[in-house]
Amino acid sequence: MTRLTPGIKPHDGTRGVTLLELVIAVFVLSIGTIAALRSADQAGRVLGGEAARVMAMQVALNRAEELRLLGAVGARSLSNRVVYGPYNWQVAVSEEATRAGFTEATITARSPDQPGGRVVVIAPTEVVAEVVK
Repeated sequence: MTRLTPGIKPHDGTRGVTLLELVIAVFVLSIGTIAALRSADQAGRVLGGEAARVMAMQVALNRAEELRLLGAVGARSLSNRVVYGPYNWQVAVSEEATRAGFTEATITARSPDQPGGRVVVIAPTEVVAEVVK
């Protein structure tokens, strides 16, 4: 017969970690690790294209400024190909007349296999220059 010391409970067999619990814990940790690695890989891919995205936006903003300075009619003679950074950009401008007599131009800059940029600008249709003597 076993004597029990007061205040100490007998061992009932529920203490410790079973093999099944250990396998489930390792499985959950491995799934979490795989998810973390995949998201880090995706973030690296997204950040890797950021430089090209910034350049595309800059090309589109440059064309928007040319539209503001030259007017929509004057800017139509500009080339639709621009070299900026290591890329050759294709610039497309779609125009729509506004009720106020201006031109709303949507400018899209794209390069093969790179993200693009899009800017919408309100520009004068024609710029009238005065000669000052």
